[in-house]
Amino acid sequence: QVRLVESGGGSVQDGGSLRLSCAYYTYGGYCMGWFRQAPGKEREGVAAIDSDGHTRYIDFVRGRFTISKDNAKNTLYLQMNGLRPEDTGMYYCASGFFPCDERWYRHERFAYWGQGTQVTVSS
Repeated sequence: QVRLVESGGGSVQDGGSLRLSCAYYTYGGYCMGWFRQAPGKEREGVAAIDSDGHTRYIDFVRGRFTISKDNAKNTLYLQMNGLRPEDTGMYYCASGFFPCDERWYRHERFAYWGQGTQVTVSS
């Protein structure tokens, strides 16, 4: 059983930064990712990282967000810089037992999910 606990959400102004954390117990899985869901919209993949440290990003956040993982601390991170109002939503950490391949963004492939942490960016 994998348990995921997110933290680090909050409210910031346009252009601000936040760092999300996801503590995982007991094993993170092969592919770990961050997803977000805005009200009335589908959950979308934001970034993913595999056990070798290879990363994936959606185009909208590439260059602004950085996903990383500290295996010694069993923690996944998402550093978000240059935040925009369009980045507002509930952010979820997820874990899956598959490679972070070209279909990494498909949320139905991930078996374990955290409870989510809210990110609000105001203009």
